[in-house]
Amino acid sequence: MAKNHYAPFLSSDKLYSRFYLCLLLIPSFYLLASCNQIENANTEQAADCQLVQEGYGPSGTVEIKAETVVTGLEVPWSIVFLPNGDALVTERPGRLRLVTDIYNNPELVPQPVISVDIPSTSEGGMMGVELHPDFENNRLFYLCITVSEDGELINRIERWHLSEDGTSAQQESIIYDEIIAAGIHNGGRIKFGPDGMLYTGTGDAGDPDLSQNHQSPNGKLLRLTPEGEIPGDNPEPGSPVFLSGIRNTQGWAWPDENDANIVWLVDHGPSGEMGRTGHDEVNVANAGDNLGWPTIYGCQEQESLKAPVLSWVDAVPPGGAEIYTGDAIPEWQGNLIIGTLRSRHLHRVILQDGLVEKHEVYLQNEYGRLREVIMGGDGELYVTTSNCDGRGTCPEEQDKIFRVTR
Repeated sequence: MAKNHYAPFLSSDKLYSRFYLCLLLIPSFYLLASCNQIENANTEQAADCQLVQEGYGPSGTVEIKAETVVTGLEVPWSIVFLPNGDALVTERPGRLRLVTDIYNNPELVPQPVISVDIPSTSEGGMMGVELHPDFENNRLFYLCITVSEDGELINRIERWHLSEDGTSAQQESIIYDEIIAAGIHNGGRIKFGPDGMLYTGTGDAGDPDLSQNHQSPNGKLLRLTPEGEIPGDNPEPGSPVFLSGIRNTQGWAWPDENDANIVWLVDHGPSGEMGRTGHDEVNVANAGDNLGWPTIYGCQEQESLKAPVLSWVDAVPPGGAEIYTGDAIPEWQGNLIIGTLRSRHLHRVILQDGLVEKHEVYLQNEYGRLREVIMGGDGELYVTTSNCDGRGTCPEEQDKIFRVTR
């Protein structure tokens, strides 16, 4: 069992924010006064943040095409590519699937590599998957998964060992199990950074206060060693927190493969909390930054709180995010590519010196809700749909993985 540094925050009554209690117990015209952290006289609009007032942005100008790789998936959440050309794909309902020869002759193996029971939860389940940096030698990989532990819902990071043929796996250890889970805002992405550390995105679990509580791992980007320990050089000594003030991130990337301190991170904006909606975000963050939720949102800024560089009035919200490094679409090299859920498109953001130079929309309404966005070992960009998650229209072929190329 992993060490529990945050046990006081795992009580079920913490799954409900003071904001929601306000909604139930007081008239709406007292709401802002009673939930007093909402607005602040010192809040201003950040000059370097682009706020899209209507729609999502101009249509893309670069020629691309999408090729279906495999179908028959149910809410594919995350992909990792194996050294032999196969891929592992998580399905949120609790399955890890194997796709053989994904680059050339892909085939979805019918029998799951792993199948686990997931507690009843809307947005939780089997989410992120990531390979150990030394996977070729140790066959270890990581999962972020929602479980019920002593009657409480938590999201935990588990480490597994993959069989030599890739068709089965055994749990090796639980490396971190302190993240409150809920029906909403579970985060769930896991990635190893350029520094060899394991980064985990967490959501606020429906309690915005947790994002500003540095004793809680919720509403944060966490940084851990491959063993689940707290690195000695984290921004806050003795704390796993790398970034705070996050609502529900599902994607980030490092623009410099040799520097883990600068992160391009996307986050979900509010969907009714405190009378706010929309305002999803693209952030350029540095180690230790506080991204402000729920004290600020959208393009707001305040002393010691970091504003995003791009936000939309209309709800996007973003899924996975990846920096394009392939050769097939040279115009996209170095750009941040984001899958979007409600707005159902692929979004390209050109960042220069930490600011948005240009952004544009691709594949609008062509493939529905888009979740994972990741570069494959073949230099192509792979995307998953999320149309069978209860918020889209699930087709007969179910969800798919497709490749974006020229």
